Amino acid sequence: MFQGDLVDKAQRRSAWRDSLWVDHGIFRTVWSNFAPVIPGRVYRCNHPTPARLSDLASRHRIHTLVNLRGHRACGSDALSREAARELGLDHIDMAFESRGAPHRTRILRFEALTREITYPMLMHCKSGADRAGLAAGLVILFEGGTATEALRQLSWRFGHFNRSRTGILDAFFLRYQRDAEGRLPFLAWVRDEYDEAALKRDFSSGRLADFLNDSVLCRE
Repeated sequence: MFQGDLVDKAQRRSAWRDSLWVDHGIFRTVWSNFAPVIPGRVYRCNHPTPARLSDLASRHRIHTLVNLRGHRACGSDALSREAARELGLDHIDMAFESRGAPHRTRILRFEALTREITYPMLMHCKSGADRAGLAAGLVILFEGGTATEALRQLSWRFGHFNRSRTGILDAFFLRYQRDAEGRLPFLAWVRDEYDEAALKRDFSSGRLADFLNDSVLCRE
């Protein structure tokens, strides 16, 4: 895999090869999985190519790009960081998992981040299906929305499969809806009552859905 910097033409070619073929970016050249979360303020998509990032930044006046994959030694990461820098965007790494119970500390860090950044912001993971859905749902709850509204961000429309291991993200919002919605504000529940270990213990996925998501679609 590409692990270098974009210092010369050879490295740039290597980054593009890695992005298109190893990181499956070839599909993202024609499919963006773009959608507004809060129109005019928060948007989501899959890992944008430099050209798409430029287009989205111009059309939606994006100021901040949030990378939900975290910093990675891959061509897609290097190319989007360079594009963000050239476009004058703030680039922030905020890594989430797609197959584990959301971590309390990361949720609280993300909420703090949403109070500090310059809007509008664009959030991306690899495919724009799972971690982008989680982050979008969190933003909706941060803004006073409901668990039902948050769950709409995890749907077939974005390529999310709730019967695979990524369904633990749905289970997270459903746990809040069942145990605390209407009784506790979302962040108070996260801080004081949310039990990551219990959510992980109680969740189970389907083998066929896992095979499709992990082996066929090669999701992170």
